Amino acid sequence: MALVGEETVGNLARAALFAALTGAFAYVSFTLPVTSVPFTLQVLGVFLAGAFLGPVWGFASLSLYLVAGAVGAPVFAGGGAGLGSLLGPTAGYLWSYPPAAGVVGLAVHGVGDLRDPSTAGLGRLVGGMAAATVVIYALGTAGFVLVGNVGVRTALVTAALPFVPAEALKAAACVAIVRSDAAAAR
Repeated sequence: MALVGEETVGNLARAALFAALTGAFAYVSFTLPVTSVPFTLQVLGVFLAGAFLGPVWGFASLSLYLVAGAVGAPVFAGGGAGLGSLLGPTAGYLWSYPPAAGVVGLAVHGVGDLRDPSTAGLGRLVGGMAAATVVIYALGTAGFVLVGNVGVRTALVTAALPFVPAEALKAAACVAIVRSDAAAAR
């Protein structure tokens, strides 16, 4: 007798895959001259997990990512790991990833059954990523203020605003990947 159904096993496997992909994206990491917050491709993993897995499994995937990093897997920026990363100045960004993936998933799929993300309108896809970016920046900036012991203005100028153009590029990459899935199916 199976303990869980095939659908749950498949969803868990996909969630683990996107968690691993986000961890791999963390290795693309460098620091800009104006900030101590590293630039990474992790947010692209967040966008993709939400778009392809939906709100529940996107959230679960990025939660699995955080657990993996917390227990020592080197999946955070530049190969970082451990609880220190989840309590340091950039912890707010990491903690924002599960809800941000959920936001993208909700925008793309709505509530209920998952659908092919390539059938989602461009407005829904981009709107979901824009809303997710607001979640990421809000929690990330708040964490930077609290742990970094800086003011909100300083946090915005050093830990959020320099990354806006990069988030737009990551959103464009996500759109291209989602749309290429539809083109490959034809």
